[in-house]
Amino acid sequence: MTYLAHLTIRLASGLGELPEPQRDRHAAFFKKQQQPDGGFAGREGGSDLYYTSFALRSLAMLGELHGPLAEQAVDFLREKLTSQAPIVDFLSLIYSAQLVEMAAGLDVFAHAQPNWREAVAGALENLRRDDGGYAKGPDGNASSTYHSFLVVLCQQLIDLPIIEPDRLANFIMSQHRDDGGFVEIRAMRRSGTNPTAAAIGLLKILDRLETEVAESTVDFLLDMQTDEGGLRANTRIPIADLLSTFTGMLTLADLGYLNELDLDAARGYVASLEQDAGGFFGAAWDQAADVEYSFYGLGSLALLVPPGASG
Repeated sequence: MTYLAHLTIRLASGLGELPEPQRDRHAAFFKKQQQPDGGFAGREGGSDLYYTSFALRSLAMLGELHGPLAEQAVDFLREKLTSQAPIVDFLSLIYSAQLVEMAAGLDVFAHAQPNWREAVAGALENLRRDDGGYAKGPDGNASSTYHSFLVVLCQQLIDLPIIEPDRLANFIMSQHRDDGGFVEIRAMRRSGTNPTAAAIGLLKILDRLETEVAESTVDFLLDMQTDEGGLRANTRIPIADLLSTFTGMLTLADLGYLNELDLDAARGYVASLEQDAGGFFGAAWDQAADVEYSFYGLGSLALLVPPGASG
């Protein structure tokens, strides 16, 4: 099972422990965000593969990805098959297609060109750099921790082999810093919560995660929890956000140390951003709920749900 498929099932299991009215409220929020063309929009308006993926993942986790909503989403995804897209949109398209096939039995690629997998594989390899990592785009010179993670997730989704995994692992380890975390590009000195989560996820996929690295990562992530209860993106940012909270908690859970976090404070933080009409704000500064941060909110709820919550 792929990393993303396993994660979706894992989070769905956690959300299944929440009270039904709470799940229904969030499902209704996501359903309202679907656009006439079948996609989902971000804050700037207009359907977008990136935001569509977050909405479909959330609906799948809530058991609501079916019927006319799924059919309309497939129409949108098929329209995007022949468009040029950055790696993050490649992943969004491929994973969204997998989700609607698993949840609703609809095949986005039924009428795609027969060599589409080979075309995607070639596009991904165009991002490889001499250090074994992958850049953000074809013109990028620096390998990216996050985009290297995305490439491997794409390779998993379409059954491609991971190319030169040892070199890729060596690149990721070159991103490790003395503070215990990982950076996004080599020139950075200060680690971030989100590149650290991507690095650990990738090292686990590659089966190259060493105990000493895992332990230093735990210490780094625990230090990212603020007085608000959530996790911040890095030590220069004083305020927590839902993206960093979710990725940091997921990584701690994967490493077996989530309980070392102040979980009551984390629950309070996530609850403070949950909206009565469904969805989540992204942080204390936010004034609107969107599908991306609402996915992180749902994911955080799933990781934090206490035993017996549905009762």
